[in-house]
Amino acid sequence: MKKNKLSVLAGIATIFTFTIAGYGSTQNVQQVDAASKVRVTYTLKVNNKNYKTKSVKVPKHSTVMRGLKKLWKVKSTDGFITSIDGKSQNKAKKVYWTYTINGKFASKGAAEQKVANKDKVKFTLAKID
Repeated sequence: MKKNKLSVLAGIATIFTFTIAGYGSTQNVQQVDAASKVRVTYTLKVNNKNYKTKSVKVPKHSTVMRGLKKLWKVKSTDGFITSIDGKSQNKAKKVYWTYTINGKFASKGAAEQKVANKDKVKFTLAKID
């Protein structure tokens, strides 16, 4: 009888120990996961008006395109964005999508341009002369 009680207590102690250890490692994983992500705010501007604004968390070193595709349906041709959220460019009218990061025109395409934490990306559908 004493051996049974001792075995039960040892089993409970083992389960408790593994439960505590598992909880600690879960917290560490969540902290590392949160540290490896950045928050980026995207705005769509159509007809000189802000159409939609959304924020998204993406892994560090992600591209503008990755965050954009997480938020809206995106179409592209030959590396150029042709449609976002159903709003399409019009070559005949010379209306195209362009974008800025933190108020400055980007020097790379959306598939190459990296984002950083708290970046503000604005896509504008407008006539380009």
